[in-house]
Amino acid sequence: MNAPHHPEPKDRPARLTVGVVGAGRVGPTLAASLELAGHRPVAVSGVSDASVRRAAAVLPDVPVVSPAQVLEAADLVLLTVPDDALPGLVEGLAETGSVRPGQLLVHTSGRYGVGVLEPARRAGGLPLALHPAMTFTGTAVDVQRLAGCSFGVTAPEELRLAAEALVIEMGGEPEWIEEASRPLYHAALALGANHLVTLVAQSMDLLRAAGVEAPDRMLGPLLGAALDNALRSGDAALTGPVARGDAGTVAAHVAELRKHAPHAVAGYLAMARTTADRALAHGLLKPELAEDLLGVLSDGGR
Repeated sequence: MNAPHHPEPKDRPARLTVGVVGAGRVGPTLAASLELAGHRPVAVSGVSDASVRRAAAVLPDVPVVSPAQVLEAADLVLLTVPDDALPGLVEGLAETGSVRPGQLLVHTSGRYGVGVLEPARRAGGLPLALHPAMTFTGTAVDVQRLAGCSFGVTAPEELRLAAEALVIEMGGEPEWIEEASRPLYHAALALGANHLVTLVAQSMDLLRAAGVEAPDRMLGPLLGAALDNALRSGDAALTGPVARGDAGTVAAHVAELRKHAPHAVAGYLAMARTTADRALAHGLLKPELAEDLLGVLSDGGR
């Protein structure tokens, strides 16, 4: 696996002390990547035992302290807490005077742009939103996965170059996202990545129920090819009984799911309807076959 590319020293911005508020799966990984680029992690905060262990594993010898102490020690602070906790955290840090003028405040939420950092900006902080479009395990392997990873970047115009430079130092590729587009951008990623995990796990459960001993081995080549085709060709890569208009096969699928996995029926029908709509719009599903298929999907194969 290729290691993240980091700029040569002559291309690098000034070295920074780095702090992490929220030692989940993302923060320690980004701090470790910045350390490879020559920056210096100096403090991390974490509440749960798991977060403390994670910080110790990914950032050994970096002290675990309070959020206020992280801001006191660091030039660049990674705010890597859950989305719903971010506004309150920023307000609290600003109200307690923890934010220093000229301090870089970086959050990694996909949902928010820099508006959520407004209390910190009023206190003199420099707001950046850098969201890695990657799934994290909370282990050292995540640092390697940042190589070539796209980051959704939102920042004030005067900080745009600084934001992009930090992403490049972490081995990533900056992609500019307008403030107003952040929720849609994040929804798109969740639809593709989060729901993919659910679909794959559900598919493996059904294969086990059908007697397949190694569903992961069966699905690996198939899903790898499907993903590659979809990324290359979009809707033109659609295949299977829905795209072909095989209403009888789809009805049989639904009947089997009702019998063996009723919890999977709603998801199957919803994805099948969406697939049918896209196949019809792309000219893959013939209109004369679509009527019977959509009839099956509308009544749930009953």
